[in-house]
Amino acid sequence: MYHFFVEPSQINDKRIVITGDDVNHIKNVIRLKQGDEISISNGIDGREYRCGIAEISDLEVVCALRFIKEEGVELPAKVFLFQGLPKGDKMEFIIQKMVELGVHEIIPVSMSRCVVKLDTKKAAAKKTRWQGIAQAAAKQSRRAIVPRVHEVMSYKEALLYAKSMDVKLVPYEMEEMLDGASGMEGTRQLIDHIEPEQSVAIFIGPEGGFEESEIQAAIDCDIKPITLGRRILRTETAGMTVMAWILYRLEK
Repeated sequence: MYHFFVEPSQINDKRIVITGDDVNHIKNVIRLKQGDEISISNGIDGREYRCGIAEISDLEVVCALRFIKEEGVELPAKVFLFQGLPKGDKMEFIIQKMVELGVHEIIPVSMSRCVVKLDTKKAAAKKTRWQGIAQAAAKQSRRAIVPRVHEVMSYKEALLYAKSMDVKLVPYEMEEMLDGASGMEGTRQLIDHIEPEQSVAIFIGPEGGFEESEIQAAIDCDIKPITLGRRILRTETAGMTVMAWILYRLEK
């Protein structure tokens, strides 16, 4: 079943109107017809509106509400991914998969070992593209919201943004060398203590990993270093690993 997002104002009693680019997609790309069932979310209330297509024109698709699925599809905790800027198109892959897994927001972060350096113009264009990928992934996975992709932050800005979050984790390949290192048992305990309604920050380094000074700055901000096991994971794998563990912990 195809899934679409609309503004709350486009939902009126039992009539829902789809406008914009989705009209062309419905009419000319996937070629849905009158009577076909689709699902719709407004990105706010967590509901899934099941509808039948009533009318299709060049400017809008009018849908008739059939029923509302109240059971939410979102994770009970809000997970924020602070992703060190990777090379190439890896960020697009990361956004797509993290949205599928249930991330709440994605914050691209410029870190010391990031190879990619974006000027203001390029950063704006990238953000627009990344947000589009998040929206497409949210539709595909029938999310109730479209996760926000932020503008690129500096590491200092990212630490400040995460300051008030309930749980803050940073996977670090040298975790066992730190004072108070607790290995996989420590990672399990931190994941197991995540509760519904909490906000969770995950900091992931770029291909070259974190500078020692960045890890110390994270620790100073009460961000807990964890290990993801004995193997070194790629930057595009690490965040998904933590996200999958959180999903396993919280999904009912």
